[in-house]
Amino acid sequence: MYEARLHALRSFLKKENCDGIVLTKSTNILYFSGFRGDDTTLFITSNSNYLVTDSRYTEQAEKEAPDFEIIEQKQGLLRKTGELISSSHVKEIAFEGESMTYSAHGQLMQYLSGVSLKKSVSVDFLREIKDNSEITLIKKACAIADAAFANILTFIRPGIREIEVAAQIEHIMRKEGADGTSFDTIVASGLRGSMPHGTATEKTIAPGEFVTMDFGAKYQGYCSDITRTICVGRATERQRNIYEAVLATQEKVLEEIGPGKSGKELDAVARKTLETFQLEKYFTHGLGHSLGLEIHEEPRLSKYSKCEALQPGMFVTDEPGVYIPGWGGLRIEDTVLVTQEGSAPLTLSRKDLIEIL
Repeated sequence: MYEARLHALRSFLKKENCDGIVLTKSTNILYFSGFRGDDTTLFITSNSNYLVTDSRYTEQAEKEAPDFEIIEQKQGLLRKTGELISSSHVKEIAFEGESMTYSAHGQLMQYLSGVSLKKSVSVDFLREIKDNSEITLIKKACAIADAAFANILTFIRPGIREIEVAAQIEHIMRKEGADGTSFDTIVASGLRGSMPHGTATEKTIAPGEFVTMDFGAKYQGYCSDITRTICVGRATERQRNIYEAVLATQEKVLEEIGPGKSGKELDAVARKTLETFQLEKYFTHGLGHSLGLEIHEEPRLSKYSKCEALQPGMFVTDEPGVYIPGWGGLRIEDTVLVTQEGSAPLTLSRKDLIEIL
């Protein structure tokens, strides 16, 4: 697994005419080595793999990153990394400019001798297509999120606060084996539903209100993402109509997701469908994003997407929503795997309008 990832990285470095790369972004350190600690750098050349860390993590690194030579630092991470690079007979190396701070770059430069930090690169694109091991972990993360939603249906009721709902969701995900949450849990009820990222507050949920819950589990480093909206009490006719419009849009997009589809094309499907219900102007964000070791990755599904063609093994979220100031809103979201045949949603919680009576 890691051999294939390192091979792809080395092929990229060869195209960039770089002798090696120093990796500082935690997600990429995990992706290319398997190491899950912090305060670490990776230095990778055409024929060598080094992991630099301190005594807190050397034993862990030896177990989690067997393909790497573990270098223990005692006088500073960047100092040891610079000394290692300088002694490795390389001339030009790449670095992750989007994750390495200006200060860290300056410090590393102080310890380099005869080596040029040639260019800032991003290697995140190498993580866009997930391998089978990653797909398995994301499936588990999705199953954990589904379990939390099933539980919350027995927990939520009028008079309970949004923060209590969020706490219960997070408790169940932990109980089911999650490392933690993929992001801050969103619980937005009533008028707060018009805020797409309305994180949970002290607000008490009242009868007749929509409650939008957007959450995800992180499992062995990999994220899931799901949104469901329910009604606490009987839904009004308007609530039902808008809910059905969003659900029809979400399912229409799900039918269209597949290899070769562009991010802009799928976003347009959502907007055109909502337009038939005269709701398109209330859909104020992009249709979706990929996920993996990070909750927001490429490719994106939006008006501004750079993705020309989805490929099997990619993940996207399908999450149209309607947000009406002064009324509220809702969103329905699934984590979706792009397959050879089309797509497969991995969050499987029911999507019909649920009324908690």
